[in-house]
Amino acid sequence: MKIAVFGAGSIGAYVGGSLLAAGGDVVFIGRATVRERIARHGLVLTDLRGKKIAIVASDVHFEPDAAALAGADLILVTVKSADTASAAVSIRNHAKPGTLVISLQNGVGNIDALRLPDCGVLGGMVPFNVVQLPDGRFHRGTEGELMVQASPALARWSPLFAAAGLPLIQRADFVEVQWGKLLLNLNNPVNALSGLPLKAQLAQRSYRRCLALLMDEALSVLRAAGISPAKIARVAPGVLPTVMRLPDPLFRLLAGAMLRIDPEARSSMWEDLQAGRRTEIDYLNGAVLKLARSLGRDAPANRRVVDLIRAAETGDRKSLDGNALYRALTM
Repeated sequence: MKIAVFGAGSIGAYVGGSLLAAGGDVVFIGRATVRERIARHGLVLTDLRGKKIAIVASDVHFEPDAAALAGADLILVTVKSADTASAAVSIRNHAKPGTLVISLQNGVGNIDALRLPDCGVLGGMVPFNVVQLPDGRFHRGTEGELMVQASPALARWSPLFAAAGLPLIQRADFVEVQWGKLLLNLNNPVNALSGLPLKAQLAQRSYRRCLALLMDEALSVLRAAGISPAKIARVAPGVLPTVMRLPDPLFRLLAGAMLRIDPEARSSMWEDLQAGRRTEIDYLNGAVLKLARSLGRDAPANRRVVDLIRAAETGDRKSLDGNALYRALTM
């Protein structure tokens, strides 16, 4: 049973590497920079609990071309959301009929973009953060379990994922799961603009107030659309903004679990900005904005943070303290 990881960046390398270490037949398809990194250091995976997996480079099958999708029984799509449409074309051109495709991407709408007549397509949700560190490691800095759209097709794959330490939690309410995850991902631009690691950023009420503002606005839009986001974190979605606004000592007391984050963890959006890549802002806060506009509404704070990230993508990458960012979101 061959597995292809299509878009082997941070998440793809971590998930695929875990499956490879558990005995899976895995081919990685991704950027030359990641291929060169693995050639230099091997595929080294670590996590916040001290786990370490080291796979020698010669045991990692890494290809730059989508033609490597041929023969795969399972394709894990981990490309950035902006590349989903082109990924669908590649899968259509190379995948064999009957291949199972699972989207392990941020945002909403990727599943529809991947719909293919000859392949089964399921949505997946990765709750944890993975960052590429200078010493060659792909480091998982937060907790959580993979969630996947419920399907009998997962039965043959679930034992391998469990052996890899990535048990598949099947959910029938996957649209709600996606929006629940997106609410948490609204922190990605806040973290990217702060310039701080996630733990240090979330420990400051000034930044949490910014996140609460974005969440409140998104929840209002979701209510208007009749969507009830699923509980992904330890706190129910509707309560999250209130918790985020708590003073620092009370936040640490009542929501200390939210700060159980490795000090090295950062958002993928921060990583994209550092690498000079286009971010997924249009598929996170931009998705809130798109839904609001479909309802004849506005989401001004989310609109402003989209503008700030777009400016950062063009080179304006100065860090903002929490108070300055809040002013920028409410001006």
